[in-house]
Amino acid sequence: MLLFSALVAGSFSLGVRTANLIDPAAITVARFVIAAGVLAGIALLFPGRGRPRALVQAPWRYLLLGGAFAGYFVLMFEGLKTAPAVAASAVFTLTPIMAAGFGWWLLRQRMTGHLAAALALGGAGALWVIFRGDPAALLRLDIGRGEAIYFVGCALHALYTPLVRRLNRGEGPLISSLGTLVAGGLLTALWGWGALTATAWGALPAIVWLTIFYVAVFASAVTTMLVQYAALRLPAAKVMAYTYLTPLWVILTEAALGHGLPGPALLPGILATLGALAMLLKSDEPVRAA
Repeated sequence: MLLFSALVAGSFSLGVRTANLIDPAAITVARFVIAAGVLAGIALLFPGRGRPRALVQAPWRYLLLGGAFAGYFVLMFEGLKTAPAVAASAVFTLTPIMAAGFGWWLLRQRMTGHLAAALALGGAGALWVIFRGDPAALLRLDIGRGEAIYFVGCALHALYTPLVRRLNRGEGPLISSLGTLVAGGLLTALWGWGALTATAWGALPAIVWLTIFYVAVFASAVTTMLVQYAALRLPAAKVMAYTYLTPLWVILTEAALGHGLPGPALLPGILATLGALAMLLKSDEPVRAA
């Protein structure tokens, strides 16, 4: 999940530079097709890494997983049309709290007091960054349209994490991820067929193709397997808790691209999210199931 947080961060910095150059549905279909191809190739090269037959066992499971995953990515790029990369990554750090709620609902996972305190601290830090360190903006609920759209997407991502464990029937992360990406690509293609056919693929700028291949290989194929692997071994809230590192990775990436560091007003929020992660890493106490 540490690797997951770093790989996801790159999609924010690239996403804000391409969100207005291609339709969200079109880029989501492209990334799913490429990512599914990568995983299918791995499955063929290493047949012992999963059970391909599992793909035809209760395929409706992959429609649910793929629908949640595809919805997250479409809404992410829709939100990045107006939301800054750092603010969007801060919205992403709200997923652990939502994942804890969905984990209780689907798996009856109960939080310890330590985990609840860590999630509360991380959520407060995320809100501080989202509202740009302005308490008056927080009181007014002055949140941007892009951040609000992306929040809905993050709720779908939070639902996806416990759903993986709830629907798993013994297939490994590779096969489950492949089924999720194939189903997500089909659902997105059906929903956004008009945008898909209207896109002038041959005329897209190089930055769009760079983004497509990055998010397909690293922020889709690889991260999907990482989440699937972690979700079968860690409580849902703890899996998503590593997203607290994502804003830090985004800040470092944006600084490396020459966009400077955020103002000191955001520092308390960033420190709070890092403190929440430290609390979670310090305790290996699992979430108790009812």
